[in-house]
Amino acid sequence: MDPTLEDTVIADTRRWLERAVIGLNLCPFAKGVEAKGQIHFAVSRAQDERGVLSDLQRELQALAEANPEQRDTTLLMLPFAFQDFLAFNDFLELADDLVETMDLAGILQVAPFHPRFQFAGTAPQDASNNTNRAPYPTLHLLREASIDRAVEQFPEAETIFERNIEVVETLGAEGWAALDVGARCPVHPTDPQEPQ
Repeated sequence: MDPTLEDTVIADTRRWLERAVIGLNLCPFAKGVEAKGQIHFAVSRAQDERGVLSDLQRELQALAEANPEQRDTTLLMLPFAFQDFLAFNDFLELADDLVETMDLAGILQVAPFHPRFQFAGTAPQDASNNTNRAPYPTLHLLREASIDRAVEQFPEAETIFERNIEVVETLGAEGWAALDVGARCPVHPTDPQEPQ
């Protein structure tokens, strides 16, 4: 992969993290790990399901073996795969199966972000979908222990989702666009899933 392209994907993801996730406080737990440099950013070159699974396995293993003080969480960006959200959504079952197969259930989990993320029962243009929209298809690998600690510190964690929807709906489409948190890296020209 062109190092410049990889740098762009990471820079775009950092900008989204800083301006949207932390800036809008969509995840109250993100600021601390980002400030401590405990987020690992990985860019996958994979263009298909098999390649993504291989990269996901590698990153899950690396996170499981890493010292949590150095690496608490991983963002695995997929700039060349799963441009179609439904295909990405279907892949999540395989991601969960991989966590089980690796005996990491209860230790790590995978959360999804996608530029075309759409909650069930919503229209594509609904602002609420922005809570899970990232510049690129992204798999967020989290430690269960970190989630448990965060929930202890934020006892009303179940209200975060509702608050986030309220925030992005108040912001609206123009406000979200003004954050400038989209992708600057073009989809790989040979990607069979590239939108027409």
